[in-house]
Order: sequence, then structure tokens, then C-alpha cells
Amino acid sequence: MTSKINLVALQLKTSSNFKKNFKKLEKKILQSPNNSFILAPELYISAYAYDRLNEAVEMTNKVIPRLLKLSTNKTISLTMITKKDKHYYNTLFIFHKNKLIHTQSKNKLFVMNDERKYFTKGDEKDIKIIDIDGLKVAALICFELRYINLWQKIQGADLILIPAMWGKLRKSNFETLTSALAVANQCFVLASDSSNKNMAKSSAIISPFGDIYLDNNKKIISKEVDLKEIKKMRRYLNIGLITSYTSKI
Repeated sequence: MTSKINLVALQLKTSSNFKKNFKKLEKKILQSPNNSFILAPELYISAYAYDRLNEAVEMTNKVIPRLLKLSTNKTISLTMITKKDKHYYNTLFIFHKNKLIHTQSKNKLFVMNDERKYFTKGDEKDIKIIDIDGLKVAALICFELRYINLWQKIQGADLILIPAMWGKLRKSNFETLTSALAVANQCFVLASDSSNKNMAKSSAIISPFGDIYLDNNKKIISKEVDLKEIKKMRRYLNIGLITSYTSKI
């Protein structure tokens, strides 16, 4: 299989209408080419919706079958609100080839928006590298990007996902951290942030060398990349990272 894939960062504005949000998401997924790895902003379908948590959970359960179907020729990742044993979670889903292949719930809850009051933190053990057709993939959800110990847990990934709802006041922080993560790990970083008025945007595709493909005015940021760049970079500046992928998405 080819080493080239399309990385797609969605940069969308969330409304209070969950169904409308999903319809927009579905449209953007369908507009993306086959062989794409697509990432949506953190909790794009519902936002935090603290006063509508049960409704958000119902929406999550309702859209999962459709996302499974949409993932026939694409890999789709997003976070949605889930519930287990009366506890609510901010959970990342990865859909691939009509299967749900990975979930992880946000472990580091944001300190400035009452997330800790309404959500339960996920298990840190779920923050790990997973294999998707030979591609080593990991994810940090928004605020988790600030924790160096979590960077260490995913060292060696080929592609790191950053779904975010990152505020405009800390825009430069987001851009600095996502770029540094790509350079430090010599990997691709796919970052997707909300485009709501108070959000940073700054969704980007960042190469193992640190080249940044970013456009604050676009709703779909898409770029075909060659995964061979990972191996080239790790050989060029050998810091002990091993590239072990064989086949590609």
C-alpha cells in the first residue's frame, strides 16, 4: 500500500443544535478524499453542554452507527460525551474500516471551565500508542497537551492527534506546543481546534521536521503527506526513536 495519506483537520464552529452540528460534520467527512485520516475539534457535536449532558450522550449513541459507515475508506476521530455508571466522560473515538478501534477518555480535565465538576477523568493507561494498519497513532485531548509525562507515554508514535477546544487567549501556547510535539517526537501532528469566536483556531498539520500547514480561515485543512518523512527524519537526526510501521492506511 502507498505511504501517502491525506491528513484532514476540521476547523468548525459548534452551535447549540446537536443535529445540525453532526450534519455539518458528516458533510465535511464526505467531502474529504478516500484514504484520509480526519480529526474533528474536541466535543464538536455538543460542546460541553453541561445543562444537556444526557441529551449529548443520546446524540453520541445515535451517531456512532453512522460514523461506522462513514469510515469505510476513511479513518475518523473525534471526542463525544459518554456516560458510564452515572459518570460523564469526554471520550475520544477512532473509527476505521467500519469498526470502532479505540476509545480513550480525557484524563487531564481543564481547570478553568468547570470540567472537573461535571466530568470524570479517564484512565491514564488508555493514553497509548495504537496500531492502525501498521501506523502508530496516539492522541492527547486538548489540555493534556500541557503534560510532559503524557508526551513520554506516546513517544515513538508516527501520528499524534490533538482534538481541542483551545481558547483564543492562549493561541500562541497551542501553536507552540503542537509544533514542539511534532519536532520532539519526529512525527506528524494533526491538530483540530474549534473556530468559535473565543477559540484559538490554529488547526494544523505539522510535519516531523516542524513544517506547519495552517489556515485560520479554512473549515477543512487537508494535506497529502508521505509517511516516509518520519523514517527520513529519524534517520537524519537519530535520537533513538524507532519507526516500525510496515503497511499504511
